[in-house]
Amino acid sequence: MKRLLATLAGALIIATPALAEFKLDSRYSDNDGDLIADIPQDPSQQLDPGTLIFAYTPVEDPAVYREAWSDFLSYLEEQTGKKVQFFPVQSNAAQIEAMRAGRLHIAGFNTGSNPLAVACAGFRPFTIMAGEDGSYGYEMEIITYPGSGIEKVEDLKGKELAFTSETSNSGFKAPSAILKADYGLSAGEDFTPVFSGKHDNSILGVANKDYPAAAIANSVKQRMIERDVVKPEQLVTIYTSQTFPTTGYGVVYNLKPELQEKIQKAFFDFDWEGSSLQEEFTRNGEAQFIPITFQEEWEVIRKIDEANGVSYDCQ
Repeated sequence: MKRLLATLAGALIIATPALAEFKLDSRYSDNDGDLIADIPQDPSQQLDPGTLIFAYTPVEDPAVYREAWSDFLSYLEEQTGKKVQFFPVQSNAAQIEAMRAGRLHIAGFNTGSNPLAVACAGFRPFTIMAGEDGSYGYEMEIITYPGSGIEKVEDLKGKELAFTSETSNSGFKAPSAILKADYGLSAGEDFTPVFSGKHDNSILGVANKDYPAAAIANSVKQRMIERDVVKPEQLVTIYTSQTFPTTGYGVVYNLKPELQEKIQKAFFDFDWEGSSLQEEFTRNGEAQFIPITFQEEWEVIRKIDEANGVSYDCQ
């Protein structure tokens, strides 16, 4: 494990002899112990909707991603025989609530909200975007602007730091844990936290000097630079984290098993070459969907949640 996890693990062992166990909401079962909700055995409890609703994590302008996902969603319609509708969500909380309420069937949940979606909405993640060599992930960065007076992490003391939302890994959870564990900086005591709502808001806020610093996902920053939304010279990075898993894609637990299989096959068989998906996500070097498990790939995120005292109690 890299230094961050070693530091967090050590702090947790001292503070909490027995780590809190990740648990699903009482409405779900996990008989096979893979940490995700089982598909209901009773066919009457399984969904077979005429229209499948898909949502991508709300990190940037939803209109951009409606077009980016258009070719894939057309392919998904062919493979499932269902109409597929893109649902633009404005917040992680709204996305989780939509799936919990049965209004969302297929989704990409961002890194930090994946555990909450799994625990509270019956989300079953099975894939992640990766490069041609199978590599995947992104880093959390703390950024500022030239001339801000912030040259290193310690300079955040007494300053304002923009987060995105409390469900975001790179936009809140990871930087909160890192700043406290490695630098002794606590939000509200050593620096003033503010919330922008989205990574692009934080990045634009720093570029325009509205925020002196922000914690963001560098994958979002790179896409914004590629689209000329911001210029590299407007931003300075003072911290880069270890690599984290990026958006996890999956389905709601109670879709019919055969429909879930068709959806998974569509993700893994989709040809990226020349597609709208390739045009958008090749900016990050992504070129395919690869299989993952929540139990393994999200272990580091669950550790960060434990360090931050995150609760998965579902309202």
